[in-house]
Formats: sequence, structure tokens, C-alpha cells
Amino acid sequence: MAELETMDDFTKEIDNSMRTLSKGDLVDCTVTGVSETEVTVDLQYFAPGIIRALDYSGDPGFSIKNDVKVGDEIKAVVLRPDDGRGNVLLSRREAQEKLAWEEFAEMLENKTETEVKVVEAVKGGVVAYLNHVRAFIPASHLALDYVEDLTTFKGKTVPVRVITADADKKRLVLSSREVLKARRDAEKAEMVSNIKPGLVTEGTVQSLQSYGAFVSLGAGVDGLVHISQISNTKRLKHPSEELEVGQKVKVKVTAVKDGKISLSMKALDDTAPKPVEEERVTLPKSEELTTNLGSLLKGIKLD
Repeated sequence: MAELETMDDFTKEIDNSMRTLSKGDLVDCTVTGVSETEVTVDLQYFAPGIIRALDYSGDPGFSIKNDVKVGDEIKAVVLRPDDGRGNVLLSRREAQEKLAWEEFAEMLENKTETEVKVVEAVKGGVVAYLNHVRAFIPASHLALDYVEDLTTFKGKTVPVRVITADADKKRLVLSSREVLKARRDAEKAEMVSNIKPGLVTEGTVQSLQSYGAFVSLGAGVDGLVHISQISNTKRLKHPSEELEVGQKVKVKVTAVKDGKISLSMKALDDTAPKPVEEERVTLPKSEELTTNLGSLLKGIKLD
């Protein structure tokens, strides 16, 4: 059952219809009609509002037929109170940008993560749209590693964070690398927290230094095997005498301090099971074996 309008509702509608609109005003609208070239809206004013297709959205993938429906409630900025035909000329695109820049400032301050779809590759980076506003992602901020062919990212959805939001210059810069780095660091911190001294695991030799070998344990976590902890059989002048980059090795965690992990290959010998040695007793040969207690004690002097 529809709610009955009260006298206050009627008074509000009359006040809205009699108000004066000026260029730059932000108004609430309801879509009442859609054509191939423009959108008609009701802004509770004595004149209807018109939004041209080019003023509705800045997204190149926007379709006035597919993306706009009668009944949609939107915000728009007044371009001209009278377009010469008795209509109020509005821009939803400008309203979106005005509100978007306020949101971008908050996202920058709060380091908010979101996702965007890359639409094209340009010199020095790629272009995406965030809240219908054109944004630039520099090549150096597109991934954790260097990206040689930027076109491979076209059409891909990537996680991003706002790193520059200049409303006056309409300059919006995003970074995917910042998000990926934060996620990697969080994963690394979690993994390090689960690594305890005494753990025996497998890793890959990442680099060799004069003082030891760095071994990757996965998820960006590395540990150092000091040169003195590589071999248990000989003294090494350089780790390359026993190891090479890319080699899989088994290591034992000996210490974890301030996020740094000390490893040992030498200490693995301490964890290896040792064979049980049986004590053998050789009995003297005798023509006659007996379990007689007197025979066992024969020849033994007691003080």
C-alpha cells in the first residue's frame, strides 16, 4: 500500500520547484526517459533536466542504452539553468568527478585498496578508470617486477591504491605495486612468525656470498646459511665449493631474530638418526659350556 503524502511533503515539493538553480549546483535527479542521445530527469523543479550522452559518463565503455534505466536515482551538476528550450542542462559526469575527487582524497589518506580494469597501454604506463575518472598507472607501479610489454595488461583487472589525487590538475595516479608489496609483506610476516628454531625444511639457494648462502624458503622469505654451517666435513673458503644458485637444499632453522633467519646444513647431522651399536661379548672357547654358578665364578678372587 502506497504511503499517503503529508502536507510537509507537498510543502517540500513546492519549495523545491520554486528554488533558484545556478551553474555548478549539485542536485538529486530521477531518470524519467532515455534516448540515443540524451537522458531526461526529474529534479523536482518546474523545468525538466536534460543530460546529454557525452555529459553522462566519461567511461569509454559507457552505453546510454545499456547503462541507464528509468527510475535510476543520480546526482548531477547544473551546467546551464536554461538550455534555451526550457530545460535545465545537467552533467552527471561532472557530478561524478566532483564527488569522486573527494573520495580519492579519502582513499589516499586511508590507503584504501580497490580494483580497476586496464583499458589501454600508453607511453610509460597504462590507463584505467576509477569511479568513471581516468587514472594512470606508471609502468614502475604495475607489478612487483619489471613489465616489458605493457599491452599484456590490457583488459586485466588489477588491485590498486591511490598514490596521487590532484583535483585541480585532474591528475589521478594509482599503484598496483604498493598493494602487491603490502600483501607480500603480510604473507612474509605470517610465514616468519610460524618459523621456529629446530624446524627442518627445504629451500632453494638464491645467492652465494663470501660469508655464506642465502636460501629461499618461499613467500619471499630468505634465510642465511653461514659458511661455517654448510659442511660438516671440511672447512670452506667459499660457499661455491659446495653449493650453486638454484640448488635445492635441506636446512635446519637455528635462530629467528628481528625477522632474520639463521639456517644450518651442518646441524642436520644432529637430527639424523644414529645406528644402534650392539655390544658384543666374546666368550672363551671351551670344550664344555655350563651355566653352573661355580664354573662362572671359577678363577675369580674375591677380596
